[in-house]
Amino acid sequence: MAGARRARQETRQEIDRFLSTEPVQVAELDLGDDEEAAALRPGPGSPPVTSGAVFVLVRRRGRPVGTLLARVPEGADPTRTLAALARRLHPAPAGGPGAATPNGRLGSPVASPGVSVVVATRERARLLGRALDSLLAQDHPDVEIVVVDNAPVTDETRELVERKYAERVRYVCEPAPGLAVAHNRGLAAVRGEVVAFTDDDVVADPRWLTELTAPFAADPGLGCATGLILPARLRTPAQVLLESHGGFAKGFTPRTYDPAHPPAGEPLFPFTAGRFGSGANMAFRTAVLRAAGGFDPATGAGTHARGGDDLYGFVRVLAQGGRLHYTPTALVWHHHRETWRDLETQAYGYGAGLTVYLTAILVNRPALLPALLARLPRGLAHARALTAVRDTDGGGAPGGHDERTHPWPRRLSRLQRRGMVYGPVGYLRARYALRSAPRGTR
Repeated sequence: MAGARRARQETRQEIDRFLSTEPVQVAELDLGDDEEAAALRPGPGSPPVTSGAVFVLVRRRGRPVGTLLARVPEGADPTRTLAALARRLHPAPAGGPGAATPNGRLGSPVASPGVSVVVATRERARLLGRALDSLLAQDHPDVEIVVVDNAPVTDETRELVERKYAERVRYVCEPAPGLAVAHNRGLAAVRGEVVAFTDDDVVADPRWLTELTAPFAADPGLGCATGLILPARLRTPAQVLLESHGGFAKGFTPRTYDPAHPPAGEPLFPFTAGRFGSGANMAFRTAVLRAAGGFDPATGAGTHARGGDDLYGFVRVLAQGGRLHYTPTALVWHHHRETWRDLETQAYGYGAGLTVYLTAILVNRPALLPALLARLPRGLAHARALTAVRDTDGGGAPGGHDERTHPWPRRLSRLQRRGMVYGPVGYLRARYALRSAPRGTR
């Protein structure tokens, strides 16, 4: 009893500290070649920057190079204040203005292949419209957009697409619930050489698809590419805490993962799929993903499994010998969930997703069992570190991505670990539900 009371008290104290977190403005700062040239603009849907805390995406000649968290003093000019700090933290690369193309790659840009974008959605027409507007503003010359309406209960999504986006967006209905099922429905419908997936709560940078698909043209052996995900808003304590924990971003260094040449210093490869990217910003060579059988339909949000569909896709492609490339210049802005309860649900789902995808991989590729068992001791240590409690006093700062030194409350740590224990059970329940579903809804 005393232990339970102490746990409740700790949770209450954590929530109180959480509720005291101040909002953080979101902005983009583009540094020109001239030391005095800088353009500051608010993040998607945000008001102009004023005094106070600001999370800033720093660009050089349009290319994302890093982030920073700063405080603009009362009465100070936000552009001058943030530009001075950005130039210190993110100096111009050696070689001067001509060192790289605007997309961050040396030499001449490579023509990007045709791409189909799949957006799975369920009863979120307002968010979907914002995402579709950003997809229709892409600078890629050959884009197909497919909306998959997953287990709809109203006609709102279909009516939105037909009313506002007719002839520019294809509408497909998938009656069976589940994100992986919806993605597979989209995969079957697309025509592009590359198929990209994003969520209905993102705003895509205008160059997102150009940057995300270019690696496929440069590398015929590439099976998958992922990109950078940054917060569109940090208005609530939940949004700030999630981003302070690392968010969805994987840093600003391009990386290629090749199963023929496992990366040094990553002994768990390829079973640390969370390092590769996230489902809101991923693309596959269409033929490769189809050959892999698509996503396991017993994974993903909307099923008993609750997650793991994107991680499963990454590992399946690598297990087949395909390479995966992380492309930080391919950017989408994500609208994080807004409440503490949302964070609790998210933490549990993330924990479940980690063990769901591993279970799914072993069920579908049992030959990988020896490799997984050989990595199990290190894997358990990695899982403990990933879900460890970290002090919330003093907080962390949004912007230090792909690190695990940020605040993570005890309550969320416990939920994440419970989710990891639940994951295999959830996956098996989801498989049973699929087998039991009436024909035509699978």
